[in-house]
Amino acid sequence: MATSQRVFHPNPKHYPKEEIVKKILIPAIVLLLLFGVAVQAQTQKIGYVNSTKIFQEFPEALDAQKKIDAIGRPLQDSLDAMQRELQSRYEDYQKKESMMNDAAKRTEQQKLVEMERRANEYRVEKFGQDGELARQTEKIINPVREKIKTAIAQVAKEEKYSFVFDKTDQIQVLLYGDPNQDITFKVIDKLKRGK
Repeated sequence: MATSQRVFHPNPKHYPKEEIVKKILIPAIVLLLLFGVAVQAQTQKIGYVNSTKIFQEFPEALDAQKKIDAIGRPLQDSLDAMQRELQSRYEDYQKKESMMNDAAKRTEQQKLVEMERRANEYRVEKFGQDGELARQTEKIINPVREKIKTAIAQVAKEEKYSFVFDKTDQIQVLLYGDPNQDITFKVIDKLKRGK
């Protein structure tokens, strides 16, 4: 039994339709798409900023950080005092434990557990994700953040940037950026001049 094989001729009218699509149309469509993307990329300007550097250079951001530190310092001092007291009380308990009866041990252990519970509650209440320091930080830093965003938008519009990315040591959204497209200092200048 003989199997039939197709013989393809260089003449396109002898090609089956799917071969024309595979050999001619698909590569042509891909080339057109790539050309379109390249042309569009040439018309769009992309820049980046280092938001950490902006916060370090913007006087209002530095003032905001000082206010946050002033709020956080006494809270941290109180937490440290609670932890020192707990540690001291625990060490005292360990020294006297062998001389205590079972009832006295239980009483002292309950006091230690209660002190630890209060310290943990205080930590969450003051330093937790929704704690007092986080709420105060948001209240203080949001106006500064908005000014920075506005300055970035203004520089981007003035310099005709379509997109502006952030590149900091902690956030690596932008893995490479041409230093000529770094608008960080233009933003800092705009913020400092207040325009």
